[in-house]
Amino acid sequence: MDLLNTLVDKGLRRELPTREEALAVLATSDDDLLDVVAAAGKVRRHWFGRRVKLNYLVNLKSGLCPEDCSYCSQRLGSKADILKYTWIKPDEASQAAAAGLAGGAKRVCLVASGRGPTDRDVDRVSQTIKAIKDQNEGVEVCACLGLLSEGQAERLREAGADAYNHNLNTSEATYGDITSTHTYADRVDTVQKAHSAGLSACSGLIAGMGETDEDLVDVVFSLRELDPDSVPVNFLIPMEGTPLSQEWNLTPQRCLRILAMVRFVCPDVEVRIAGGREVHLRTMQPLALHLANSIFLGDYLTSEGQAGKTDLELIADAGFEVEGADQVTLPEHRADAVAGGCGSHESAGCGSVCGSHEGADVCGTAAAPAVNEPRTDLVAVRRRGAGTDLAPNA
Repeated sequence: MDLLNTLVDKGLRRELPTREEALAVLATSDDDLLDVVAAAGKVRRHWFGRRVKLNYLVNLKSGLCPEDCSYCSQRLGSKADILKYTWIKPDEASQAAAAGLAGGAKRVCLVASGRGPTDRDVDRVSQTIKAIKDQNEGVEVCACLGLLSEGQAERLREAGADAYNHNLNTSEATYGDITSTHTYADRVDTVQKAHSAGLSACSGLIAGMGETDEDLVDVVFSLRELDPDSVPVNFLIPMEGTPLSQEWNLTPQRCLRILAMVRFVCPDVEVRIAGGREVHLRTMQPLALHLANSIFLGDYLTSEGQAGKTDLELIADAGFEVEGADQVTLPEHRADAVAGGCGSHESAGCGSVCGSHEGADVCGTAAAPAVNEPRTDLVAVRRRGAGTDLAPNA
């Protein structure tokens, strides 16, 4: 296909595709899907080889969020039967992080529900960052705490944080349909603060919320313009008790097309398959590794992921290798910019207030469901790890 040859050439040159080209990727047929994956895979391998970076989530504070993000099981008014607990102690968080690091993760993502941290909360997280880094040499720590106030990003950086996550989630035009308690501009502002403080920007999207192809292209083009170092791609898990619980719009094929489009638009960025891969990609997860170079290991914030051992087997069986702690994730031109305090980026990424970037437990022996039938059997609420007395999944 001339389209795919053009997109590969542009990806190798870090040249932005046109909107029409990006939309055309999403419009390709299932007959052309393997060609799309192969083309985007060339771009992925050029910049990241066959390495897969593992990240591990620690939910520091779960539920009871005052924001009304429709996708989130921790939102205001959520009836989802999730774990609810206030801040866990730094040593508990460090123990949870250690499980993920032992499983091969090189980045720990510290997440807390809420609109944004108080200064006391920043102190708590700073103590947690110190505890994790004191016990694990070379670990990367990313914080995801919501909307930041002046000076908080600098304090997190001083405490040893390497990155800050705050997702755009959806297009600016439709953002108000998803959340009313803060704005798209609030998200942009928060990661601009983080970026200015020298933190690596991590910002992505959630697909499957009823958006159009145009919305998906809009949000990914906005991310390209904001230039984050990593782009997590979440696939909505329609959790019971949330407003979007009936939004089962994704197929494995559509998920792959979305990941391919993100790779073509953001060729040299760490593209991370985040929540929902087990639910929506299912047995096609190995193909997604040809598009993304990063995944979460084990469980998510309020839902369970497949066993960490299964994740490692999936990577190995697909012919990829886990990225080591001594390996640099980003291409040299990006890694140099990060080492220099991110000063050479054109602007910043932006992000998430709280999260239902959820995974699910893959289990069951029932007959295969019909195409597009809701896979509620693959959604399991997290009952282990942080906030419980049970060992975490890693």
